[in-house]
Amino acid sequence: MTLTLIEVHDRLANTVLLYLLAMTLWGWWRFLRRRGVDGSYWGALVIVELVLIVQGGLGGFLWLQGIRPARSIHVLYGVMSILALPTAYAYTRGRGERAEMLLYSVVALILIGLVLRAMMTGG
Repeated sequence: MTLTLIEVHDRLANTVLLYLLAMTLWGWWRFLRRRGVDGSYWGALVIVELVLIVQGGLGGFLWLQGIRPARSIHVLYGVMSILALPTAYAYTRGRGERAEMLLYSVVALILIGLVLRAMMTGG
């Protein structure tokens, strides 16, 4: 069975959604245990950012091939998803204390909303 690029794009969105759910729950758990951002969580943040970039690149490739989403706002959701974590990192200046743990878990929750909206508008 071969997947089309559209199917890969769709399934990657599901993967990102589940990954972000895990990141949100993990972040809240760490925050409630009075922990900051550790090396494992930093690594997980980098992984989700890289997957979001790949997802956006695949979407851009589909766009160039003439395959457009059902609604144009889909592109905005994708761009905002890619920019969310680097923006949070710039805001916190890379600190990893308990307050930053809460911020990153809230950003992951917001990203869940962005990914869901992107999935709804992608068609």
